[in-house]
Amino acid sequence: MEIQVADTLLGSLIDGRYRIRGRVARGGMATVYMGVDERLERTVALKIINQTQVREPRFVERFTDEAKTIALLTHPNVVAVYDQGTHGGLPYLVMEYVRGRTLRDVLAERGRLNPGEALAILEQMLAAIAAAHRAGLVHRDVKPENVLVAEAPSGGSGNLIDSVVKVADFGLAQAVEASAEDEAGGQLMATVAYVAPELVTNGHADARTDVYSAGIVLFEMLTGRVPYDGDQPVEVAWQHVDQDVPAPSSFVPTLSGALDDLVARATRRDPGARPTDAGAMLAEVQQVRDDLGTSANASTAVLRQVAQPTQVVPAVAPTARPSWARLPEQKDRPAPGRRRAAAPPPSGSTGGPLGGLRHRLLGDPRSRIAVVAGAAVLLLLAVVGIWWLSLGRYTTAPQFVSMPKAEAEAQAARDGFTIEYASGRYDEQVAKDVVLAQDPPSTERIVKGGTITLTLSLGPERYPVPDVVGKDLAQARADLEGAKLVVKDGGQRFDDRLPAGVVIAVDPKAGTQVKPGTQVTLTVSKGRAPITVPEVVGKNINEARSILQGLGLTVVEQYKDSPTSPRTRSSGRARPAAPVWSRTPRSSSRSARARSR
Repeated sequence: MEIQVADTLLGSLIDGRYRIRGRVARGGMATVYMGVDERLERTVALKIINQTQVREPRFVERFTDEAKTIALLTHPNVVAVYDQGTHGGLPYLVMEYVRGRTLRDVLAERGRLNPGEALAILEQMLAAIAAAHRAGLVHRDVKPENVLVAEAPSGGSGNLIDSVVKVADFGLAQAVEASAEDEAGGQLMATVAYVAPELVTNGHADARTDVYSAGIVLFEMLTGRVPYDGDQPVEVAWQHVDQDVPAPSSFVPTLSGALDDLVARATRRDPGARPTDAGAMLAEVQQVRDDLGTSANASTAVLRQVAQPTQVVPAVAPTARPSWARLPEQKDRPAPGRRRAAAPPPSGSTGGPLGGLRHRLLGDPRSRIAVVAGAAVLLLLAVVGIWWLSLGRYTTAPQFVSMPKAEAEAQAARDGFTIEYASGRYDEQVAKDVVLAQDPPSTERIVKGGTITLTLSLGPERYPVPDVVGKDLAQARADLEGAKLVVKDGGQRFDDRLPAGVVIAVDPKAGTQVKPGTQVTLTVSKGRAPITVPEVVGKNINEARSILQGLGLTVVEQYKDSPTSPRTRSSGRARPAAPVWSRTPRSSSRSARARSR
């Protein structure tokens, strides 16, 4: 890992203790620095979460809870967490500094690994993940970038089979994912190339989710590529749901069928068909390795001899380390498998004040009983404390789905949980304010008194038909399409009230609640309908006027003494009610009616 030096935090002191010396890497979730713990004088790694990930007030609380749980996870293949806190409002972790490179760097250099190397790395990965599963943790983001291959000290073989592998970022994906879901309604955080189908379809993750991702990592180590690719991340994610992972031998024909079967079992689309957790998959990997006759990694070979499974305890037996791991120098260390004989005390010596106290405590039977009782009490307290931190403070999330909002809030209050709400969703089957989904799901483990996020139904998605009668066709169409409705042409017809080009009728009627995409039929006005002018020549003027005005026509009367000297009625000269001898327009002509008489 190459250390970058251009960073504003370089040289700064975090929490009065951790001096930042250089930047190791920067990712979408966090930036990793190399630093020095000036109190203990040791090199450490500091992972500082990026500002973009801290989206809501409860994120820091979630991150802190996860960090405390991860700190209890002690295993030779897990990057140890030493401390946690906040700097400038950003959460950070202080972790073991691993000198080496990521598995991604190894694959970029080598292309693909031989089966022995791939299985040796996978064994150590699974040993770390299995320890987390036993502690109730799910990684959720197993990928080569989170697998560190430690460099051997001077004189090491350099063989990947003998390399020490450490897995990083346990629980961090879960803390960040919880924050993103609160704001974005369930954003998928895992890297799509390694994401399990159930994370794509319903966002649910358990131990089998990590098994799937580990199977994809094995596929990539054996073939030098991931099984799926696409132009968009969502395309890759849905290939995990719709397709079975191909056999590695279809890309590298020399690979054994046993490796094909191992990848196939780990990457079943149905979680129930996979190994139940990383421990079960580890046993299968070791069996395949034995069947193929490949060499075992030194550290995992030691771990297999330990009958007792890894516990969440504050220390690890030193025999779990490889032979070349950095250990404090001890002079006159006895050879492995031997014990140095205890030197007898000098003649006449009592061993000083502590020796006298020891003699009094062990010499008096009542003192021995008190010592044994005290040790038993301390042991009991330690066991209870470990149980509480790993299991006792957890409970099972209750079922809220299908409950009305008020009932869910009452249930949460009785059980001591805090309720938060995600953005609601429309649903055609579920009534408004009924719970559609919850996170975490029912039956999953959750800290007692923790927070459960509920998604409420908004009911069926309906929109009112806008009132567009009287609007021109273009405006009416824009209003309806803006309401997520589809416009249908209902033709044209004459209308005595509205001018041509204006909407005169809507079906369904304005205000009707309809689904998105419903067709709305518009009928457009052609204006007033024209009429046929009747024949009034020869009729009495009063009768002719009455007929024409009754049809809505405007009558202009002209009186003529002769064909060349017309005089209108407005001239003021009275005329007798003579018959009409001509009119314009002529009979049988079409004429538009007046809009006012």
